[in-house]
Amino acid sequence: MTSVDIDRALALDAGEALAELLRLPEGQWLERKSGRIGAKELAVPLVAMANAEGGHVVVGLHDGAVDGVSDSRINALRQAAQDFTVPVVRCAVSELHDRGRTVLVFQVEPGEQVHETVRGDVYLRVGDESRKLGYAQRRELEYDRGSAPFDGTGVDASSGDLGGRQVAAFQNAIGSSSPERMLAARDLLTRDGRLTVAGWLLFSERPQSLFPSAVVRVLRYGENERGTGAGMSLLGGGDVRCEGSIPEQITRAAEVIEDWVPRIQALRGTGRFESRPMIPRDVWLEGLVNAVLHRSYSMAGDHVRVEIFPNRIEISSPGRFPGLADPSRPLSISRYARNPRIVRVCSDLGIARELGEGIKRIFTEMRRIGLTDPIYAQDAGSVRLVLSSADAVPTAVLSRLSAGARAVLDTLRLEGRPLSTGQVADLTGTSRPTAGRHLRSLQSNGLVVWEGQSPRDPRASWRLGSPTVKGFLQ
Repeated sequence: MTSVDIDRALALDAGEALAELLRLPEGQWLERKSGRIGAKELAVPLVAMANAEGGHVVVGLHDGAVDGVSDSRINALRQAAQDFTVPVVRCAVSELHDRGRTVLVFQVEPGEQVHETVRGDVYLRVGDESRKLGYAQRRELEYDRGSAPFDGTGVDASSGDLGGRQVAAFQNAIGSSSPERMLAARDLLTRDGRLTVAGWLLFSERPQSLFPSAVVRVLRYGENERGTGAGMSLLGGGDVRCEGSIPEQITRAAEVIEDWVPRIQALRGTGRFESRPMIPRDVWLEGLVNAVLHRSYSMAGDHVRVEIFPNRIEISSPGRFPGLADPSRPLSISRYARNPRIVRVCSDLGIARELGEGIKRIFTEMRRIGLTDPIYAQDAGSVRLVLSSADAVPTAVLSRLSAGARAVLDTLRLEGRPLSTGQVADLTGTSRPTAGRHLRSLQSNGLVVWEGQSPRDPRASWRLGSPTVKGFLQ
């Protein structure tokens, strides 16, 4: 279910609209509440949606039927946002009337800062629930909502400057009577009628005229190391810039990546070796979509970069993880959309699927075919995802490794090149003796290989080996 389904339902006559709203499943952009709900309780889903991407709260539907809102309660519910949310959640309220019953429809806009209830509680819409945030999660959200989301700021352009074909297609999809109504329905216009950054990036024929770095660059290398200068391993013709609107960038980049990803012979469940992509399509596509949708578009001069090596794919995106998120524990990162308007429209277009599950899907698919877990890393201004074709370390082997040894293994995988003991020590923040001890532990398990002429060889290095246990089936 996408927000397009909600728009289509609300465009129907009242009776049909209510029947459709009862049929649709609750989710990221829809919640149903009984007409008996109190105004203070209604503040919870309003706050949750404002802290996410906005959506609709329909009051007067309960247990698969229309129970309606009594006349004596309508005004109090209409004032719920004003009376019980801080700062006040912006929402438009409309009424549906059928057979003497009134149903209130709250259309919630994505907030420009963190909203809370008058009790001081912060909620975030995650799937079909309004999830109360703990202290650390709240800090994380506040960190990233210190100012209005950049995709909601205005640009020096109007709806007439957009690409007619793309606008018309989306306008028809959500059943709007005009481009302006379509843009307003997705909060793609500012209050003074200007186009937002999101509207320009999503529907302009060439958004790069205002945002030159809003591109996806795909590069293909012939070696596992990039190299430098004359020794750079970038293949001829292996550098493509994918421009256009965000949907067009993703489509074009996906075509190039699919054509360039190396294929390998892998043992399948049938017992036969068959050709498959080095990294599953669903994995790298999820990484690509996440990078484009969640990148920082306010950071000029950098772009989304997909680098394809013989043994891995690396996807880099401008902007760090939100707030207190720990990239070393990616499965624990709570859901947050840096660009809520862009994410919502791309979900309508079928580009983004169930929100908040992308990282889990990447891990699940890599583990399903026996590849090592994805690695996330971030520096001062970007996030990098490394998808390695290395076999996963068997549980029996992994259980014998210390946390320090695992960190060294991740470092070697992240760097994608042989490293000296000193380099490993520097990258992991440990001493040389400690790094050497971890490396020898990995060596004894067949996970790394030492290459050098003698113990004192200054050019000696460590490279990735293979796990001692093989035989994963796809």
